[in-house]
Amino acid sequence: MTLTLTVSDEVRALVPGFTHVAIEAHGLLNGPSTEESSALLDDAARRLAVRLDGRAPHEDPHMVAWRAAYTAFGSKPSRTRNSAEALAKRALADGGLPRINLLVDLYNAISVAHLIPVGGEDLGLIQGGMRLVRATGEEDFVTAAGGEEVVEHPDAGEIVWCDGAGVTCRRWNWRQGPRTRLTEQSTSAIFLLESLAPMPVAEVEAAGAELAELLEKFSPGAHIDVRPAQSAT
Repeated sequence: MTLTLTVSDEVRALVPGFTHVAIEAHGLLNGPSTEESSALLDDAARRLAVRLDGRAPHEDPHMVAWRAAYTAFGSKPSRTRNSAEALAKRALADGGLPRINLLVDLYNAISVAHLIPVGGEDLGLIQGGMRLVRATGEEDFVTAAGGEEVVEHPDAGEIVWCDGAGVTCRRWNWRQGPRTRLTEQSTSAIFLLESLAPMPVAEVEAAGAELAELLEKFSPGAHIDVRPAQSAT
């Protein structure tokens, strides 16, 4: 069954330059990080350094656009960075990128190499379709604090991804909730690659194609469906 993804008219109106590529995958093999996935993360950091050519991540035109989008819905982009900028900062720091699990390593490598927000959700844990909307402030966001489950609520007007059970990612792509995240037991997933103008649509599509190739390499026999880029214009 194909997952339904919807971008609300309110989001389209607020950020008309938004484009996303979705990859739905079944029959995936996941597990702990490997030497190969670790090498991909190291290579992504090197590719990022070449791309930035001495600039800070937030100075890249694509990250400038994301900061403007965050400001538009009332978030402070220097305090709550989009996922690509946050990962890029870690990639360039002494500690480097975290190793999470195989599938997360793969999409994090693509995010860093292309400086584009990429997220992955476990299809088996998503309830209904997924929607990108401006929050009312009443939605539930289940997270954890101090080892205990905590229910938070987004700010009114905040852009969030949600499913039938509540928010899956706050502030667009700032913080994913643990409820639908990819674990070592995950076998099906939806991956979202998100871009804003001035990034060419061809570039986010190329990033999607690269991620699909990695998924095929590390999960031989998996069924992988790359959906064409969907523009918010």
